[in-house]
Amino acid sequence: MNIVRAGVSKNIKIFMTQYRQMNLLRSQAYVDGHWVTSRSGGEFPVYNPADDSVIQNVPDMDEHDAERAVQVAADAFQTWKHISAKERSKIIRNWFDTCERHANDLAEIITAESGKPLSEAKGEVAYGNSFLDWFANCARHLNGEVIPSPWPNKQILLTRQPIGVVSVITPWNFPYAMITRKVGALMAAGCTCVIKPSEDTPLSALAAVELAEQAGVPKGVINIITCNRNNTPAVGKVLCENPNVACISFTGSTHVGKLLYGMAAKGIKRVSLELGGNAPFIVFPSANIERALDHAMLAKFRNNGQACVGANRFLIHEAIYHEFVEGFKARIRSKCILGPGTKDGVTCGPLVNMEQTKKVAGLVDDAVKKGAQPLIGGKIAAELGNKFFESTLLVNVTPDMKVFNEEIFGPVASVVKISSEDEALKIANSTKSGLAAYVFTTDLGQAFRMSRELEFGMVAINDGILSAAEPAFGGIKESGIGREGSLHGALEYTEIKYTLMSGLED
Repeated sequence: MNIVRAGVSKNIKIFMTQYRQMNLLRSQAYVDGHWVTSRSGGEFPVYNPADDSVIQNVPDMDEHDAERAVQVAADAFQTWKHISAKERSKIIRNWFDTCERHANDLAEIITAESGKPLSEAKGEVAYGNSFLDWFANCARHLNGEVIPSPWPNKQILLTRQPIGVVSVITPWNFPYAMITRKVGALMAAGCTCVIKPSEDTPLSALAAVELAEQAGVPKGVINIITCNRNNTPAVGKVLCENPNVACISFTGSTHVGKLLYGMAAKGIKRVSLELGGNAPFIVFPSANIERALDHAMLAKFRNNGQACVGANRFLIHEAIYHEFVEGFKARIRSKCILGPGTKDGVTCGPLVNMEQTKKVAGLVDDAVKKGAQPLIGGKIAAELGNKFFESTLLVNVTPDMKVFNEEIFGPVASVVKISSEDEALKIANSTKSGLAAYVFTTDLGQAFRMSRELEFGMVAINDGILSAAEPAFGGIKESGIGREGSLHGALEYTEIKYTLMSGLED
């Protein structure tokens, strides 16, 4: 049950020197084209989860700061909505080019505040930049329609108009990419925004806005406010209920998404919610087992399991169950290397905070008490720090265990033996979540049947990574409303206006 570990430096001064050298590290929020402090003067620290050192202090803003930011965005919208699609495209393209030039700087900040390995942080930057690249193109393709009229001498026009100010509330697991995926889309549509990043990872968002300013994004189009947990409820209320806000775009937990949805309902506001998942990873006898194992590592342990599309339940057919479990255990043992994200060779960093660590540990403890067996891992690697959880493989998992029913959001793979396609579907669909599912089979008919019958917004056949800028990303059931990425991601931020042209014979 040994997990490969990489040592943690105890020399905090080394870390502090490294932080000071970060080119895009900012200590202020950004409103109306200016770097600002909070109205109260309050601040809060942002920690490195690997060693709990303070990276930077940022403003602890309140509802008054939020109200001002929304008003600024509303004022800027009156101008930005009239900027031509061609010019909006050019500005987003400039932002993309600027971010590409500073990819390494962005990755360093992501690793510092989220804990993910530097190689993964660089991957997130490339992924995040792909949305700016994509939406720069989409800006010029938000087309309307001319509908054949049922009346003579009349013309029906459907045009798309930007919805207005968007409140953008982003999570800590992909602190840069969730900014670009949302803001690139809403800017392409002609909207403005106020961003509230996670209190755990605001520095990546501030760095992204610094580069937006360098790229020539007009003042007021993007605004960013930071606040600690104590001010989050009041700030969130403003971002959901202020009459100038037209849409709330949120990525995060289903619990918080429901709260925001309720507040948005008071003003009948548009919502775009990308919420939690409970993804099944199904392997049938016809599958290429080596491929399935390689992609199981990607689907489970990318970002140390802290991904909404991360595989939760591994449903493995009894005919290949033993082969898959032994292969999975061997790969985890050799490829999951725990340590700080800045250390060469590390593939799994710390969990983002103590709350997350306690949750993952609690899920594993509950499963073990009820009969699950950890073939590898299963506990906190205390010698590395208080947030390093061992990459874990659980077998003998049953439906009465929390780990079977709840989103894990950590490096724990729970394996369940299945005997048929029908059983796989029954187990996979027995959840309120419906974000992503993974199926491994070389039976073409089976692949199409599973795609059709799985109650999930996204299904990957023979692959463990499904997100990109081009497809529509999103879930069904309690995993959300709306889609991100693709042309549909930009259309989320538009309204269809119907114009009847009559009296044309005069």
